Amino acid sequence: MKRKKSIGRTIFQICNGLFFIFMIVICIAPIWHVVCASFSDASWVMAQTGVITRIKGFNLHGYRMVFQNKEIWSGYLNTIIYCIGTTVIGLLITVMIAYVTAIKGVLWADAIMLFASFTMMFGGGIISSYIINTQFLHLYNNRWAIILPGCFSVMYLILIRTAMKSVPESLVESAMLDGAGHMTVLFQILLPLIKATLATVILYYVVMQWNSWFQAAVYLRKRDLYPLQIIIKEILITGDTSSSTNMSATDVTGDLTLYKQLIKYCTIVVSSAPIFAFYPFIQKYFESGVMIGAVKG
Repeated sequence: MKRKKSIGRTIFQICNGLFFIFMIVICIAPIWHVVCASFSDASWVMAQTGVITRIKGFNLHGYRMVFQNKEIWSGYLNTIIYCIGTTVIGLLITVMIAYVTAIKGVLWADAIMLFASFTMMFGGGIISSYIINTQFLHLYNNRWAIILPGCFSVMYLILIRTAMKSVPESLVESAMLDGAGHMTVLFQILLPLIKATLATVILYYVVMQWNSWFQAAVYLRKRDLYPLQIIIKEILITGDTSSSTNMSATDVTGDLTLYKQLIKYCTIVVSSAPIFAFYPFIQKYFESGVMIGAVKG
């Protein structure tokens, strides 16, 4: 029997729907503004003061200028290297520690997790990290200075460990009775069963490293090692489009100052497009991967 909706519930659903529509508009409006502006005429973009909702004078001058900037390409390459290196090494380290602390009978497993969790609340700060990384580990002005410090996160460890503990112990015990070793149990039994959590952690690693710029600003001085976000920071915040001046003379007529705003919009689109393309492949695992860590501790 279908229950009749009360007036209060109907009002709640209407208000709830309007609220989420409002939130969707707030989230999409800036993205739509940037995309429309990046494909529009530079002089028209400069004259606008509000949100741009349509493309006027479609052209690709801004993208041509951005892609002819060699630092954009080197920044892309460096960021990809940092993302892959951090994700692969970090995931391997995190999975190993999670397995050791998750399986039954390991000595001091709870103490290890307690010590790891302690670092989430208390840390040495930037100065101590800088001294350790530069003076003792010699992580300065090289790629390892960006890759290694971002390889381990206690939050990711807790997610993967919780997912492993959700696997029935009888499954692991039966595999070991059949002669499977720890590596076989880990890579052929546990990891395939927690692929949703692994996909979520991979997404976290990639997004974190793709958006990271502070670590590079502190530890890198060679411009050929700069990630993409440092190059974008120079263009967006400091307004430095000097790297684009050498290409503007041959490809775009008129004053370069006219195209500064257009270059900023195009740079935002170029830097954000890979993440937007990457996310749909991970989205189906994201909710289940996060909920495992939220429901069972």
